[in-house]
Amino acid sequence: MIWLNHEYTWDTAALIPPCWPEHPHLVHELAVIADQRRRASLAKTSDALEEWHRYCLPAFLDRMRSRLNGHCTDTHSPWPGRPSHNDHTDAAWTQRRHDLYAADTDRPRPDQSSGPMPTTPRLGMVDLETGEIIGDAPPGAFPRTRTRKGPHD
Repeated sequence: MIWLNHEYTWDTAALIPPCWPEHPHLVHELAVIADQRRRASLAKTSDALEEWHRYCLPAFLDRMRSRLNGHCTDTHSPWPGRPSHNDHTDAAWTQRRHDLYAADTDRPRPDQSSGPMPTTPRLGMVDLETGEIIGDAPPGAFPRTRTRKGPHD
């Protein structure tokens, strides 16, 4: 992103670091900001280019500075979030999230031996005019109908 550093950066704190290809968040954002700049240059008036200078570029530079937080000022630093990410994707934590979800939804997980999973759907087709359930209703379900549409007299 030599063009961005050369054309738009005066303060060295706003320079895109040379290790930018090693930062996926910068790679994605730089692709967007470059495309936005290209599209702004193709506009018939200068309005889009003014918006790019006023909003797009400063917002990108602010996000970049806050995300890098000076980690790559002199040399490239490895991703500081890796240990947390590894914890998050760990099998024990994944299992715990699945268990919490199952408890929250009060539904057994497919790999639990609490009996067979229902083979029939819990929901049925509904007649949009009457509100009646079409086909076999689940056991214990009562037929329901909708009230007539529109204002009541």
